[in-house]
Amino acid sequence: MRSDGLKTAFGVVKPGVEVAAGRPIRWRGGFTLAELAITMTAAVIVVLALGTAIAEGIRGWQRMYGRIYADVVTDSYVARKTFDSIVRKSSRLVYLVDEEGRWLETYYHSRESSGLLDRYARFYVEDDKLFVEHGRWTPGADTAKEPLRTVLVCSNVASCTFRADRRSAQMLLRLDDGSQEVVVACSAVMHSRF
Repeated sequence: MRSDGLKTAFGVVKPGVEVAAGRPIRWRGGFTLAELAITMTAAVIVVLALGTAIAEGIRGWQRMYGRIYADVVTDSYVARKTFDSIVRKSSRLVYLVDEEGRWLETYYHSRESSGLLDRYARFYVEDDKLFVEHGRWTPGADTAKEPLRTVLVCSNVASCTFRADRRSAQMLLRLDDGSQEVVVACSAVMHSRF
């Protein structure tokens, strides 16, 4: 009940002040303990939900980053590109493949204009690494092959199989670094007619 300047046992109450049982009610600023507990509980729930969402987002990003930039992923790109570029310039008439598919040897010419097959490239796996050996080849000579350089193509090779037919060569490569496995299946057409 509001007073309009009433006289009470406590004195004159100003107009607009609430009165209960003849006494003026004084508003003390602040929150009750129940209001504070409810607000704190709601805030804790929101903060925990946001923290969990952010932590899961960071973990997911780290997993994807690891998958995309892992050694086996980059090695698979390099192996595919190297195999493709060498086989495409190779002769479809002269090539060697191990019966069990452990190595592949292709022949190509050092200059496009020469028309003479005078180079070879041999893909093979040794100690869980894929190598390609480039060398000079002289058909019909006693020492027909002279290695020039050997290039490490990729590491973490779990298995590698080569095949070839009259027009193309295939490589089935499985890379495994213990935490991630990548399978590379590539085929390239041998373009040279010599």
